[in-house]
Amino acid sequence: MGSGVRQYLDLLQRILAEGSAREDRTGTGTIALFGHQMRFDLAAGFPLLTTKKVHFTSVAHELFWFLSGATDVEPLQARGVRIWNEWATAEQCAKFGRAAGDLGPVYGHQWRNFGATSRASGGYERDGVDQIARVIEQIKTNPSSRRLIVSGWHPEEAEQVALPPCHTLFQFFVQSGRLSCQLYQRSADLALGVPFNIASYALLLAMVAQATGRERGDFIHTIGDAHLYQNHIAQARLQLGREPRPLPCLVLDPAVRDLFAFRAEHVRFEGYDPHPHIKAAVSV
Repeated sequence: MGSGVRQYLDLLQRILAEGSAREDRTGTGTIALFGHQMRFDLAAGFPLLTTKKVHFTSVAHELFWFLSGATDVEPLQARGVRIWNEWATAEQCAKFGRAAGDLGPVYGHQWRNFGATSRASGGYERDGVDQIARVIEQIKTNPSSRRLIVSGWHPEEAEQVALPPCHTLFQFFVQSGRLSCQLYQRSADLALGVPFNIASYALLLAMVAQATGRERGDFIHTIGDAHLYQNHIAQARLQLGREPRPLPCLVLDPAVRDLFAFRAEHVRFEGYDPHPHIKAAVSV
């Protein structure tokens, strides 16, 4: 019961016990450690945190936004999703010569149009690599491939955005009809970001599995810089005092077989009974 959540709580506890104080670009300060891995078996339940309520609708809309290839925040804002707003202000975007809301070559661009030619007038041609479409085709036709990889990290373009990709690379693996996915995340905000990251990639894995005719396997989350901001320590301790509850079951509409056709109405949960939400400030 709640084993997926327990791994996350163990990481919080490890950072509190072993983490070292570090300065960071936001000026908030963190306690951090380097190198950690968690493994979630999606057959045992969906790893949506139960020691605090996670706003899964925002997770889903953000993932669909990534998969659409969009880089402007407007489609998220139109759905009431505010998680990118701090990096989409006129001030932040002006640093790169872009209008407010235009985030530049962030996840959607890298996933669906990697290496595209930039236009002198702004934006990109549609001549890059559609990594998502390519990996879906490879899973279907060459499932034993060791190249089922999507990269969010483009060394040149990482300097052209306010927030370079934190989840930088993921790889799929097919064995005995089960599809697994491992993520490498260079930087992980334990209180706010990681609960979203776990849910997002577990949802992606489940959708890709359905789109390619596979069973759901393991989501493996490998983290580089794992940190708690100094102003999130009390919230972490509050979670550690809560008892994990049973994981919910993710139900996808079985009629949807195209990864890019999934929408919020095709996703629902059974048995999600979390503890109350815990508010924490975003460091920009």
